[in-house]
Amino acid sequence: MKKNIIIIIFIIIGLLIIYNFRDHNQKRAIDACIAGSQKLDKPMSLEEAKIFCENKIKNKQ
Repeated sequence: MKKNIIIIIFIIIGLLIIYNFRDHNQKRAIDACIAGSQKLDKPMSLEEAKIFCENKIKNKQ
């Protein structure tokens, strides 16, 4: 019985961790895209680059 309770507690903790960090990779990808867009021949403003990158990354998912 104790073993089952411990397993359930670990599963709940794991789900909470996954829930809290699920957008982490997407945020990193958007930040990298914004940094890359600043090095283009026609650099965008920060807001334009952010909107452009968010749309592109969300469309790929």
